[in-house]
Amino acid sequence: MTKELTIPYIAELDCLNADAVFNRLESAGVRHSISELNWAEYPYHPLTTFTTAHSGKYIYVNFFVRCNFLRAMNYENNSPVHEDSCVMLYLQPDVDKADYWSFEFNCIGTIKGEHRTVGRTTSLLSDAEIEQISVIPSCGRRPFHEIEGLFTWDLLVVIPLSLIGIKADSHKIRMKGNFYKCASGTSQPHFLSWAPIDSPTPDFHRPESFGEITIE
Repeated sequence: MTKELTIPYIAELDCLNADAVFNRLESAGVRHSISELNWAEYPYHPLTTFTTAHSGKYIYVNFFVRCNFLRAMNYENNSPVHEDSCVMLYLQPDVDKADYWSFEFNCIGTIKGEHRTVGRTTSLLSDAEIEQISVIPSCGRRPFHEIEGLFTWDLLVVIPLSLIGIKADSHKIRMKGNFYKCASGTSQPHFLSWAPIDSPTPDFHRPESFGEITIE
């Protein structure tokens, strides 16, 4: 069964401070779990959820994670953040085209962004494009080596709809995508997804496994 979610419209989000955005998302949004293990050889399952909404101009996503190892060594744009404690969202704005966008964030807010086109040609987002994305990490911004313990952290991501070629209006917008949690370079590597993935080895770039997303 194909996974589905709706991104609700909350007009006032752009006018709120960060704390108010967190509260509004929690009160008006729906929390979803990133809980599909997909690959038995990677059984570690950190609790990961996300809540999302849009303002007409931006998509807001608040990720929440509880884990045993925390790592954030990458601090430059488009560095391999998937090695760190990382969350991701991939969006396919036009379901009739193969193009999709991948946005990857480690727990200190470092961003890797790509635009993937027909034939899987990859184009990294420029620094100017990445600067359009706002990220508020609860872990702060300073990089650090892996530490062990019991950690909870969240990451608020704000992405302009215009960056992925969407103009919200009074009509619902149907698109596809997936949400992920990974940390390939930690002592407990894991590769979780919101919508299940059918592949023999960990591979998030599987648009055929994307779920259905509706922007109200």
